[in-house]
Amino acid sequence: MLKLFVVALLFAFNLNALTLQKANVYSDQNISGWMMSQKLDGVRAYWDGKKLLSRQGQVINAPEWFTQKLPLFELDGELWTKRGDFENIQSIVMDKTPKPEWRKIKYMLFEAPHAEGNFSKRLELAQRYIDEQKLTHVAIIEQKICDGKKELDNYFQSVMASGGEGVVIKDGSKEYFDGRSDSILKVKLAEDMEAKVIGYKNGSGKFTGMVGSLQVELEDGTQFFIGSGLSDALRANPPKIGEMVSFRYFGFTKNGKPKFASYMRVRKD
Repeated sequence: MLKLFVVALLFAFNLNALTLQKANVYSDQNISGWMMSQKLDGVRAYWDGKKLLSRQGQVINAPEWFTQKLPLFELDGELWTKRGDFENIQSIVMDKTPKPEWRKIKYMLFEAPHAEGNFSKRLELAQRYIDEQKLTHVAIIEQKICDGKKELDNYFQSVMASGGEGVVIKDGSKEYFDGRSDSILKVKLAEDMEAKVIGYKNGSGKFTGMVGSLQVELEDGTQFFIGSGLSDALRANPPKIGEMVSFRYFGFTKNGKPKFASYMRVRKD
């Protein structure tokens, strides 16, 4: 009975997840004339015109000053401070009680969902509103026109050299759409994904008495272990059973398991 109750709770939680735009992986498609921007490692936030929501549909408890002048139309973007600061950002924005540190957070936009027109027109709508309201904590992620693969490679290398995570390229001619599409592509040295912690493997040698690796499960039921990337502190106090963790990987094995999976962080959004 308890198991059924837990499954029901998990199903109800998943029902709240938002159907947002998601990128596929770039693999030498023709992207001439597309828009490209750096991929920010922040907490994704969707503004529905009234509330700020996480990817899973959870309300983000932003302070009133942060949301009171946001528009009645929808926005999509990242709550962000600077590169390499994800854990700090997550601790600030996912807290139920707004912290003073929200003053460091900027809402970096990459879409105005369901607004009329192509990508450029939608961003123009958002920019006009930002300018009219003089919103200093809201900005649009810089978009550049990509002339082709060589320019994309050069831009990607410049982003990575300055500590960035990757690049997003988008067919700017399209009307807005929900879900995953080949009209939005991501370019990264390694992919990342999320999995649920379902168990542990005991450590050995210098890790005796600690966790050797996390047993995790993907959304499709695929199970495997992640040992790489775990610090001694994490091995002593690992993510809890049921928590979602992010990991990096380099493609898949013939059995459909991520290659060279390496732990990144716990995801709370």
